[in-house]
Amino acid sequence: MVRKSKLRKWFNTLKHLVIDVLIIGFVLGLILAGVFAIWVSTLEIPDLSAFEQRRILQSTKIYDRTGEVLLYDLHQDVRRTIIPFEDISHHIKNATLAIEDDQFYNHRGISIRGIIRAAVTNLGRGDLLGGQGGSTITQQVIKNSILDPEKRLTRKVTEIILAIKLERVLTKDEILSYYLNESPYGGTIYGVEEASQAFFGKSASDVNMVEAAYLAALPQAPTFLSPYGTNRDALEIRKNRVLQRMLENEFISQEEYDEAMAIEIEFQPQLISSIRAPHFVMYITEQLVEQFGEDALAERGYRIITTLDWELQKEAERIMLEKAESNMERFNASNAGLVATDPQSGDILVMVGSRDYFDEEIDGNFNVALAKRQPGSSIKPFIYASAFSKGYRPETIVYDVRTQFSVNCEPWQHTSEPPCYSPNNYNFQFVGPINLRNALAQSLNIPAVKTLYLTGIKDSIKLSSDMGITTLNDPDRLGLTLVLGGGEVKLLEHTGAYGVFANEGVRSHLRSVLRIEDNSGNIIEETEIKQERVMEKDVAALISDVLSDNNARAPLWGYNSLVNFQNRDVAAKSGSTNNSRDAWIMGYTPNLSVGVWVGNNDNEPMNGLSGLIATPIWREFMDIALETVEPRSFPKPPPLDPNLKPILRGEIFDPEYILQRIQTEGSSLSMLESTVASVHSILHFVDRKNPLGSYPQNPQNDPQYRNWEYAVQQWKEETYGEILRTLKETQDTDNENDDDTEEI
Repeated sequence: MVRKSKLRKWFNTLKHLVIDVLIIGFVLGLILAGVFAIWVSTLEIPDLSAFEQRRILQSTKIYDRTGEVLLYDLHQDVRRTIIPFEDISHHIKNATLAIEDDQFYNHRGISIRGIIRAAVTNLGRGDLLGGQGGSTITQQVIKNSILDPEKRLTRKVTEIILAIKLERVLTKDEILSYYLNESPYGGTIYGVEEASQAFFGKSASDVNMVEAAYLAALPQAPTFLSPYGTNRDALEIRKNRVLQRMLENEFISQEEYDEAMAIEIEFQPQLISSIRAPHFVMYITEQLVEQFGEDALAERGYRIITTLDWELQKEAERIMLEKAESNMERFNASNAGLVATDPQSGDILVMVGSRDYFDEEIDGNFNVALAKRQPGSSIKPFIYASAFSKGYRPETIVYDVRTQFSVNCEPWQHTSEPPCYSPNNYNFQFVGPINLRNALAQSLNIPAVKTLYLTGIKDSIKLSSDMGITTLNDPDRLGLTLVLGGGEVKLLEHTGAYGVFANEGVRSHLRSVLRIEDNSGNIIEETEIKQERVMEKDVAALISDVLSDNNARAPLWGYNSLVNFQNRDVAAKSGSTNNSRDAWIMGYTPNLSVGVWVGNNDNEPMNGLSGLIATPIWREFMDIALETVEPRSFPKPPPLDPNLKPILRGEIFDPEYILQRIQTEGSSLSMLESTVASVHSILHFVDRKNPLGSYPQNPQNDPQYRNWEYAVQQWKEETYGEILRTLKETQDTDNENDDDTEEI
């Protein structure tokens, strides 16, 4: 009985406690609700009559580096055509509802369920390509038409309240009509009628299901997802998600969905007026949208002062257009790109992404400066720089002899059929022992592959990444083909990375905007120069010394070539792919880096060498650009250390090995035999993990030793074998004569 009494007492106490908590919570809830109601009542809610009065857009304007040349006014040519709701294709309506607000006809302005679902969906995907927005179509109409773009809690509450009020005065069809007629679809295009005409050359009443899916995909991120931009893959993903949502909402059947997924749509050429440096402007616009958002660019009147040098840009565009016709006729090369940067600041001075932005024949609005293309031999300086950083020198000797690099194949198998790899030189000739200076300057492949192996693939990729190349990130796939251009790079990044050599090993991160001003001219943001040392100064000096050595490159280029400048220090490196799909010329002075790519957007092969195709464009631009920068000289490279191993300092024959051979074999062995006996591949003398260390105890343990050594010994036999045999026969004859004389 005592236990039951205590239990009953404990239960009553707990019950009263719970009741008290509920009462307190209820009172606090009433208080909070009252406070919220008072707070809401203080909000300035615009009259719905303002809905018919569109905000006066203060558009963002983009200028060159002087702040005087207007490159583009983002909304000066706004195109908006209002059409009746019944004239809009039902495909557009269904696609828009499916991806934006599939409960539009069931809610009263806001959708709690939609907000929760969007939050969960977008959190899981982590991007904007597949998910729905949290705002209803009604809220988006309010946001686009009345409210300022500030992301504040009060603004969101105002949006919700106005959305509810709007639903009371307009029908659902009227609201959806406003949305479809007012939404941004990229650039100056507003509303589905203008978008349909611009993208597909037809009215919004005539678009098909797939075209409608594209239109529905755009409003959430019209700049990023633009069909004329660099994110077409992202647009495809979003479009496919729209079709998937239409299927899930039973707007289309499975059969219709399957048919739609198989249809390819061709977009109309982009129509833009009053724009300068269009590829650069679109590149800038994507960055600005990512930073500020679409609404801010449309309404805040920003002045964007970029890094572009308009005078140089004009010259580059002129040269590109003039040379393109000749390249097409002579070499079947329909397109080209040019980028110029300032190595000291990282400023992008020039960006020409095609021969003509408005050229429909080549899809000219595609920016090849941002496209991934194989660099050919223009990647070699990065590999040699990695090697120089570990102690190898321009004087270091490797053997340019036919070599099998696959450890899964025999040394004498001169084939590149998998799993073998035995590349050739561009001229199908081999020169034997050669120093790294001449090997790089003459762009020989076999020494380059050996240099990559000596320095290491991962270390070479890391250095390239540190210098600004973001696309070489799969060392296992690339393997030794990396040094022959097996990976892919972007012209913009490639040019910036060459600027590291020009800037003595200091990387200046690419910069495209100098400052941003408000519409009153007040500076609201300035872009600082961001620098970091990624390479030793001496290493950069060695590369610049090699790439500007006219004597070293003469066997490839000749002495009076287009890459030779009489009175200026200019370094240059060409590159082309084996399939003739890409031609490059990269060059720099201490204060200017310029890269040119030539090829076809569709990867169709060209007819000709990179030096003939790309270099004339580069040289003509360089002659003009060099007039705008002060003459400067490259720093002197560090002197050669006389204490380096002989092969590292450029000696083919190793005195230490010659002495050992004479001591072992005796004085009867000729000096020539002893000298020739010291000829080995570099792996015989150098541990690639510690090239400056002592001679390797067991060099044959290196996986490549057998193949390299076989090739070198073959060269030695071909070069000295007959001489040594003749010498030995002469010695034997002399010895026999001596014996005969003694007998007599």
